[in-house]
Amino acid sequence: MNGMTAEIVTIGTEIIIGDIVNTHAQYLSQKLASIGISVLYHSSVGDNPARMQEVLRHALTRCDLVIVTGGLGPTTDDLTKETICEMLEIPLVEDPRAKTEILEFFRRRGISCTENNMKQAMVPENGVIFYNKYGTAPGMAVQKGTSCVIMLPGPPKELRPMFDEQAFPYLKQFSDREIVSHHIRFFGLGESTIADRLGSLTDSSDPTLALYAKEGEVSARITACRPTREEAEAAMLPMMDTIRSMFGNDIYGIDAESLEQVVVRELLSRKCQIATAESCTGGLLAQKITSVPGASDCFQYGLVSYSNTVKYAQLGVPEWVLRKYTAVSRQTAFYMAKGALKNSGADIALAVTGLAGPGGGTPEQPVGTVYLAAATRQYTWVRHLTLGHGKGNERDMIRNVAAKNALDMARRILKNNSSL
Repeated sequence: MNGMTAEIVTIGTEIIIGDIVNTHAQYLSQKLASIGISVLYHSSVGDNPARMQEVLRHALTRCDLVIVTGGLGPTTDDLTKETICEMLEIPLVEDPRAKTEILEFFRRRGISCTENNMKQAMVPENGVIFYNKYGTAPGMAVQKGTSCVIMLPGPPKELRPMFDEQAFPYLKQFSDREIVSHHIRFFGLGESTIADRLGSLTDSSDPTLALYAKEGEVSARITACRPTREEAEAAMLPMMDTIRSMFGNDIYGIDAESLEQVVVRELLSRKCQIATAESCTGGLLAQKITSVPGASDCFQYGLVSYSNTVKYAQLGVPEWVLRKYTAVSRQTAFYMAKGALKNSGADIALAVTGLAGPGGGTPEQPVGTVYLAAATRQYTWVRHLTLGHGKGNERDMIRNVAAKNALDMARRILKNNSSL
């Protein structure tokens, strides 16, 4: 089954009506792509046998592999297994191990096992069973002709380990290649600027290069397909080296999850401390830093100074600065950072002040006006940003991008200043 194609079908009325977000499709697509199985379609359908059969029949006409998530529970609306086996004319039989594990699951918790739970021990005859370490519903795989259907439980804490430990190794038999990707993360440049500088590299077909814009940053995904992971890595290396040399410090990481992780890792490696003073971000900058494990060893101090009184009394922003230039100004950001540095004794202090909206803007100072400052013992760096488009409620976006830009200032200081 070289060049296998797949469709991911998520079962559950709760997905269709928007009560929960379907995160399985993204997770499974990434996993399948890594072994060269091309996901062509994502489908969702409610807990209705007729509609489920319609979706599943259509999926099997256009793909070799169908992965179905959800609908394996004990209740009357959990009909995935029954619907698929009826459609494929495969009888269900009781699996002794599954029955024993279900009974043991309830015994360990001191709960009586009701009769309806026993339906989960019924599995497709001659199917491959994926036993559940974290719940009661086993997963399973069945083959019919050239088609393969895999059924997985809906809860993520059950699906992900089951897929990684059992379904993924099973699927590797259908692929003779590896697809490997790396993500180069940019900050400080727009998508169009990056695309223009990359030029013809974006037209490459092997390896491929694709750009993705997020709030305040851009990711370039480089992907190669080869018989082995080692060959794929070697195929990508020249392009990755070229991009590194082209963009330098505008790249904040390769396969890095976030700016805050990069900053905290660098702070820890340099044994440096950081402090924050925030107004419009309301503690978001500190929250981003402290969300990273190990941040307690580098995060020294954080102050939310929403009012002018706090800016003056706690951070030492002069009253004349607040009167003359207002709280949203280059001068106020400068003194906020200097005050946080002095109060904390940290090596770097970051300050944010601005107008996140939706109200409060003026023609001279519109919503999205933000001033950032980064202070060290040697110097203080202040930046002015105008974020958003001035339309609608962009408050969350303005706050998030402002905090990211402050983190990027810390990253660049750490990268370029060996004396900290």
